[in-house]
Amino acid sequence: MTTDTVAVLRLLAWLSPAFPTGGFAYSHGLEWAVEAGDVRDEATLLAWLADVLAHGSGRSDAILLRHARRADAAELPALAAFGAAAAGSRERRAETLGQGEAFARAALAWGSPRLALLDGPLPYPVAVGALAADHGIGEEAVTAAYLQAVATNLISAGVRLVPLGQSAGLRVLAALEETIRAVAEATRGAALEEVGSACFRSDIAAMRHETQHTRLFRS
Repeated sequence: MTTDTVAVLRLLAWLSPAFPTGGFAYSHGLEWAVEAGDVRDEATLLAWLADVLAHGSGRSDAILLRHARRADAAELPALAAFGAAAAGSRERRAETLGQGEAFARAALAWGSPRLALLDGPLPYPVAVGALAADHGIGEEAVTAAYLQAVATNLISAGVRLVPLGQSAGLRVLAALEETIRAVAEATRGAALEEVGSACFRSDIAAMRHETQHTRLFRS
């Protein structure tokens, strides 16, 4: 395993908002949820994101990431194809593949034999898990860090869309810590067959966003 200090440094770099995945351009359907009035203040943003993480794409991504972290190079193409097929809408698919492919390109600065061999659709969580495996970064650490990064990106979108102040966004992030911990723990032994969403309103939001008249975000 990579030493703790090096692992922390790499996770901070790879999952930083400054890492060039283009995550700032995606709202994961949140833009439509704000227009529809589902998300309108700090409390509703917190409730929306907690559900996405615990019962929606956050949980599914954690499962995909864990399996990518354990997979050998020969297993990754099939896992990547499965992750792409599991996306619930056109924009969700474009979001995960766009971020995954951008992440893989940027991560080559650190070197990654697994990512270098992948030339098909590459979902974001699969790319992160594969890179973590190449660098010996533990499954638990990378899963929690990934979920935190997803939450941070969506909070940033919410702060801009509602709009909310930075202090409100930080309170939402602090309040999501227990959800992130619980999702990381709950997905530890999950099978790929458990990938799927029970966040129907969020899934509908992602679909409705495709035809939303005025849009700041790509999803």
